[in-house]
Amino acid sequence: MNIIKKLPLLILFSITVVYADITSYPVNFSEQYQVGDTYMGIRLGGTIELTNGEIDGFKLAELSGLAWDEDEKLLYAVTDKATLFHLRPIITDNILTDVNLIATFQLQNKKSWWLGSRDSEGLAILNGNNGKVGDSELVISFERIPQIARFTPKGKKLANYTLPNRLRNITKYSSLNKLFEAVTVHPDLGILTAPEWPLKGNKGKIVIYALDGQQWTFPHHTSPNSAVVALETLEDGSILVLERAFVSPHKPLVISLRQVWLPISDKCSKQVKVKQVAVFNSHQGWQLDNFEGLTHHQGAYFFMVSDDNNRSSQRTLLSYFEIVNNN
Repeated sequence: MNIIKKLPLLILFSITVVYADITSYPVNFSEQYQVGDTYMGIRLGGTIELTNGEIDGFKLAELSGLAWDEDEKLLYAVTDKATLFHLRPIITDNILTDVNLIATFQLQNKKSWWLGSRDSEGLAILNGNNGKVGDSELVISFERIPQIARFTPKGKKLANYTLPNRLRNITKYSSLNKLFEAVTVHPDLGILTAPEWPLKGNKGKIVIYALDGQQWTFPHHTSPNSAVVALETLEDGSILVLERAFVSPHKPLVISLRQVWLPISDKCSKQVKVKQVAVFNSHQGWQLDNFEGLTHHQGAYFFMVSDDNNRSSQRTLLSYFEIVNNN
């Protein structure tokens, strides 16, 4: 058991100094595979559980989006309740062993009003790996309302992105809770997103949208109720798609990682290439929870986090892995 160090936190606008006392535990991600083992297309790099500690009223819970800032060496995590955590993971010999909590901020609009009811979900980063300190910006996507916006790392809103017409119409979505869990930044295509469940008329399909109106379609994972919960751009321009398939507590929870290559053209008529990277099934020895957040770390390494829905029966798991056999 590792106790995260007590560090002062500056809460934006309230300027209150608090101290974090959060506990993390290493946990087994699998009953069959150990840390360092290779499973399908990944190598396991350790998993830790973060308890639901409370920091000046902010719970370390409902983590739904991740973004790694290479320049600042920080892992950002956004919650459903519009709280932004700054974390510093401890990696030893390519194994995740602990995480330190550095700071906590509220997401706020330009009038400094807290966006706690907006259901922030997806998280990506701009200028996080350009060799400059202090110029990073966060891209955050929302449910309840179709919105993607830019924020400072301290949670201050900068501007909304303009969505394609098809994504602006709330009646096109299957429900208000099935909007933008996922967002990523592509070097050539810009901001990309995908609704958690497809828009009406696209049953059984995943559609990735660019802000300029381009879109790419391919089948979702074969597990029932498979939904897109995160997108992450790889160094070669391909996209890592995280899908979660949940039917009921009596059925297996299935987490799928697939890599897709999007043809870059005006018509986008070419077939999307899809490669299965890994599939985790709770009925096959995998210790899973509601994994929703994903971000690239360094090289071929990634972080993945689960949203515990603020329930005592669920867990916040931060998992680390490397993609291998990537050809």
